[in-house]
Amino acid sequence: MAVQIDSKIIDYEVARADAEAKQAEASEKPEAPGLDIEHMHEELQRPERLEGQTYKIKTPLSEHALYVTVNDVILNEGTEHEIRRPFEVFINSKNMDHFQWIVALTRIVSAVFRKGGDCTFLVEELRSVFDPRGGYFKKGGRFMPSLVAEIGDVLEQHLRSIGMMEAETLDEHQRRYIEKKKAEVETRAAQEPIEADCDDSTAEYPPGAELCDKCHMKAMVVMDGCLTCLSCGESKCG
Repeated sequence: MAVQIDSKIIDYEVARADAEAKQAEASEKPEAPGLDIEHMHEELQRPERLEGQTYKIKTPLSEHALYVTVNDVILNEGTEHEIRRPFEVFINSKNMDHFQWIVALTRIVSAVFRKGGDCTFLVEELRSVFDPRGGYFKKGGRFMPSLVAEIGDVLEQHLRSIGMMEAETLDEHQRRYIEKKKAEVETRAAQEPIEADCDDSTAEYPPGAELCDKCHMKAMVVMDGCLTCLSCGESKCG
Protein backbone atom coordinates (compact mmCIF):
# COMPACT_ATOMS: atom_id res chain seq x y z
CA MET A 1 0.00 0.00 0.00
CA ALA A 2 1.40 3.38 -1.05
CA VAL A 3 1.67 6.10 1.59
CA GLN A 4 2.10 9.75 0.67
CA ILE A 5 4.72 11.61 2.75
CA ASP A 6 4.00 15.32 3.10
CA SER A 7 6.79 16.24 5.57
CA LYS A 8 10.57 16.06 5.52
CA ILE A 9 12.07 12.72 6.64
CA ILE A 10 14.38 13.29 9.61
CA ASP A 11 14.70 9.74 10.97
CA TYR A 12 13.73 6.18 10.25
CA GLU A 13 13.83 2.67 11.70
CA VAL A 14 13.22 -0.83 10.39
CA ALA A 15 9.83 -2.20 11.49
CA ARG A 16 9.87 -5.76 12.81
CA ALA A 17 7.18 -8.26 11.99
CA ASP A 18 6.04 -8.64 15.62
CA ALA A 19 6.17 -4.92 16.45
CA GLU A 20 2.51 -4.28 15.60
CA ALA A 21 1.39 -7.37 17.56
CA LYS A 22 3.30 -6.26 20.67
CA GLN A 23 1.91 -2.73 20.40
CA ALA A 24 -1.65 -4.05 20.13
CA GLU A 25 -1.10 -6.35 23.10
CA ALA A 26 0.24 -3.48 25.21
CA SER A 27 -2.74 -1.27 24.33
CA GLU A 28 -5.22 -3.99 25.30
CA LYS A 29 -3.52 -4.68 28.64
CA PRO A 30 -5.37 -2.88 31.44
CA GLU A 31 -3.38 -0.24 33.29
CA ALA A 32 -2.19 -1.19 36.76
CA PRO A 33 -4.07 0.70 39.44
CA GLY A 34 -2.05 3.41 41.16
CA LEU A 35 -0.45 2.32 44.41
CA ASP A 36 -1.99 4.18 47.32
CA ILE A 37 1.14 4.39 49.49
CA GLU A 38 0.66 6.25 52.74
CA HIS A 39 3.46 8.53 53.90
CA MET A 40 4.03 10.36 57.17
CA HIS A 41 2.36 13.78 57.24
CA GLU A 42 0.83 16.28 59.64
CA GLU A 43 -2.76 15.32 58.85
CA LEU A 44 -2.23 11.68 59.83
CA GLN A 45 -4.54 10.89 62.73
CA ARG A 46 -3.12 9.19 65.80
CA PRO A 47 -4.22 5.53 65.95
CA GLU A 48 -5.83 4.23 69.12
CA ARG A 49 -2.82 1.97 69.72
CA LEU A 50 0.86 2.61 69.03
CA GLU A 51 3.89 0.40 69.51
CA GLY A 52 7.03 1.77 71.10
CA GLN A 53 10.05 1.27 73.30
CA THR A 54 11.08 2.79 76.61
CA TYR A 55 14.73 3.58 77.42
CA LYS A 56 16.16 4.26 80.88
CA ILE A 57 18.67 7.07 81.39
CA LYS A 58 20.53 7.11 84.70
CA THR A 59 22.95 9.99 85.11
CA PRO A 60 25.13 11.24 87.98
CA LEU A 61 23.38 14.60 87.60
CA SER A 62 20.18 13.35 89.20
CA GLU A 63 19.19 10.88 91.88
CA HIS A 64 16.25 9.71 89.79
CA ALA A 65 16.39 8.11 86.35
CA LEU A 66 14.70 9.44 83.22
CA TYR A 67 12.51 7.17 81.10
CA VAL A 68 12.27 8.03 77.42
CA THR A 69 9.42 6.41 75.49
CA VAL A 70 9.30 6.62 71.68
CA ASN A 71 6.07 5.44 70.05
CA ASP A 72 5.96 4.43 66.39
CA VAL A 73 3.20 4.34 63.80
CA ILE A 74 3.13 1.55 61.20
CA LEU A 75 2.28 2.80 57.71
CA ASN A 76 0.93 0.57 54.92
CA GLU A 77 0.59 -2.30 57.36
CA GLY A 78 0.38 -5.73 55.77
CA THR A 79 1.79 -4.60 52.41
CA GLU A 80 5.23 -4.71 50.83
CA HIS A 81 5.51 -0.99 51.55
CA GLU A 82 5.06 -1.36 55.30
CA ILE A 83 7.33 1.01 57.21
CA ARG A 84 7.69 2.02 60.84
CA ARG A 85 8.11 5.70 61.68
CA PRO A 86 8.42 7.54 65.02
CA PHE A 87 5.23 9.36 65.95
CA GLU A 88 5.69 10.78 69.45
CA VAL A 89 8.08 10.86 72.39
CA PHE A 90 7.48 11.06 76.14
CA ILE A 91 10.00 11.66 78.92
CA ASN A 92 9.12 10.90 82.53
CA SER A 93 11.00 11.20 85.82
CA LYS A 94 10.42 11.73 89.51
CA ASN A 95 12.81 14.67 89.31
CA MET A 96 10.76 17.78 88.52
CA ASP A 97 13.74 20.14 88.21
CA HIS A 98 13.75 19.89 84.41
CA PHE A 99 9.97 19.63 83.93
CA GLN A 100 9.48 22.72 81.74
CA TRP A 101 12.19 22.09 79.17
CA ILE A 102 11.39 18.36 79.07
CA VAL A 103 7.75 19.08 78.19
CA ALA A 104 8.86 21.61 75.56
CA LEU A 105 11.39 19.16 74.10
CA THR A 106 8.89 16.29 73.84
CA ARG A 107 6.32 18.49 72.08
CA ILE A 108 8.82 19.88 69.58
CA VAL A 109 10.37 16.49 68.77
CA SER A 110 6.92 14.88 68.42
CA ALA A 111 5.88 17.70 66.06
CA VAL A 112 8.98 17.10 63.91
CA PHE A 113 8.16 13.36 63.81
CA ARG A 114 4.63 14.06 62.54
CA LYS A 115 5.82 16.45 59.83
CA GLY A 116 7.26 13.45 58.01
CA GLY A 117 10.43 13.32 55.97
CA ASP A 118 13.92 12.87 57.37
CA CYS A 119 13.98 13.43 61.15
CA THR A 120 17.42 11.93 61.74
CA PHE A 121 18.95 15.41 61.97
CA LEU A 122 17.46 15.63 65.50
CA VAL A 123 20.08 13.18 66.73
CA GLU A 124 23.01 15.44 65.84
CA GLU A 125 21.22 18.57 67.05
CA LEU A 126 20.52 17.08 70.49
CA ARG A 127 23.96 15.50 70.83
CA SER A 128 25.56 18.88 70.13
CA VAL A 129 24.08 20.45 73.28
CA PHE A 130 26.70 21.03 76.01
CA ASP A 131 26.01 21.62 79.68
CA PRO A 132 27.95 24.68 80.94
CA ARG A 133 28.46 22.86 84.24
CA GLY A 134 30.24 20.02 82.45
CA GLY A 135 29.27 16.59 81.21
CA TYR A 136 29.74 13.11 82.61
CA PHE A 137 30.87 9.63 81.66
CA LYS A 138 28.16 7.01 81.29
CA LYS A 139 28.66 3.29 81.85
CA GLY A 140 31.18 1.95 79.34
CA GLY A 141 33.32 5.09 79.39
CA ARG A 142 31.45 7.15 76.81
CA PHE A 143 31.34 10.88 77.52
CA MET A 144 28.00 12.69 77.49
CA PRO A 145 28.31 16.51 77.27
CA SER A 146 24.79 16.98 78.69
CA LEU A 147 21.54 15.28 79.61
CA VAL A 148 20.01 16.53 76.36
CA ALA A 149 22.88 14.88 74.46
CA GLU A 150 22.07 11.54 76.10
CA ILE A 151 18.43 11.91 75.05
CA GLY A 152 19.78 12.39 71.52
CA ASP A 153 21.84 9.24 71.97
CA VAL A 154 18.70 7.32 72.97
CA LEU A 155 16.87 8.69 69.94
CA GLU A 156 19.70 7.48 67.72
CA GLN A 157 19.40 3.97 69.21
CA HIS A 158 15.69 3.95 68.45
CA LEU A 159 15.99 5.22 64.88
CA ARG A 160 18.58 2.56 64.21
CA SER A 161 16.33 -0.14 65.66
CA ILE A 162 13.50 0.76 63.24
CA GLY A 163 15.82 1.09 60.25
CA MET A 164 15.82 4.88 59.78
CA MET A 165 19.54 5.14 60.56
CA GLU A 166 22.36 2.76 59.78
CA ALA A 167 24.89 1.79 62.41
CA GLU A 168 28.33 3.30 61.91
CA THR A 169 30.63 0.34 61.50
CA LEU A 170 34.34 0.19 60.75
CA ASP A 171 35.47 -1.33 57.49
CA GLU A 172 37.94 -4.20 57.44
CA HIS A 173 40.96 -1.92 56.95
CA GLN A 174 40.01 0.33 59.88
CA ARG A 175 39.31 -2.66 62.10
CA ARG A 176 42.73 -4.22 61.39
CA TYR A 177 44.42 -0.84 61.93
CA ILE A 178 42.79 -0.36 65.35
CA GLU A 179 43.58 -3.92 66.40
CA LYS A 180 47.21 -3.35 65.43
CA LYS A 181 47.40 -0.11 67.42
CA LYS A 182 45.77 -1.76 70.45
CA ALA A 183 48.35 -4.54 70.34
CA GLU A 184 51.19 -2.00 70.16
CA VAL A 185 49.81 -0.06 73.13
CA GLU A 186 49.35 -3.23 75.20
CA THR A 187 52.92 -4.30 74.42
CA ARG A 188 54.26 -0.92 75.44
CA ALA A 189 52.17 -0.90 78.62
CA ALA A 190 53.52 -4.34 79.53
CA GLN A 191 57.10 -3.13 79.14
CA GLU A 192 56.44 0.12 81.02
CA PRO A 193 53.81 -0.64 83.67
CA ILE A 194 51.66 2.33 84.59
CA GLU A 195 49.49 2.55 87.66
CA ALA A 196 45.93 1.76 86.60
CA ASP A 197 43.23 4.36 86.81
CA CYS A 198 40.76 3.79 89.61
CA ASP A 199 37.89 4.35 87.16
CA ASP A 200 37.12 0.90 85.75
CA SER A 201 34.63 2.28 83.19
CA THR A 202 37.50 2.90 80.76
CA ALA A 203 39.59 -0.13 81.69
CA GLU A 204 39.34 -1.38 78.11
CA TYR A 205 41.71 1.39 77.02
CA PRO A 206 45.14 2.39 78.39
CA PRO A 207 45.33 4.60 81.49
CA GLY A 208 45.90 8.22 80.58
CA ALA A 209 44.02 7.99 77.28
CA GLU A 210 42.41 11.24 76.17
CA LEU A 211 38.81 11.91 75.19
CA CYS A 212 37.99 11.44 71.50
CA ASP A 213 35.92 14.28 70.01
CA LYS A 214 34.29 11.94 67.51
CA CYS A 215 33.08 8.94 69.54
CA HIS A 216 33.38 10.53 73.03
CA MET A 217 35.42 7.63 74.43
CA LYS A 218 38.60 8.07 76.48
CA ALA A 219 40.60 6.13 73.94
CA MET A 220 42.94 8.67 72.31
CA VAL A 221 46.60 7.67 72.71
CA VAL A 222 49.82 8.90 71.10
CA MET A 223 50.95 6.45 68.43
CA ASP A 224 53.88 7.25 66.12
CA GLY A 225 53.78 10.85 67.29
CA CYS A 226 50.06 11.26 66.53
CA LEU A 227 46.92 11.09 68.66
CA THR A 228 44.88 8.09 67.52
CA CYS A 229 41.57 6.79 68.88
CA LEU A 230 41.55 3.07 69.69
CA SER A 231 37.76 3.00 69.57
CA CYS A 232 36.76 4.61 66.26
CA GLY A 233 40.11 5.09 64.51
CA GLU A 234 39.99 8.92 64.51
CA SER A 235 43.45 10.41 64.01
CA LYS A 236 44.68 13.96 64.50
CA CYS A 237 47.08 13.42 61.62
CA GLY A 238 44.32 12.54 59.18
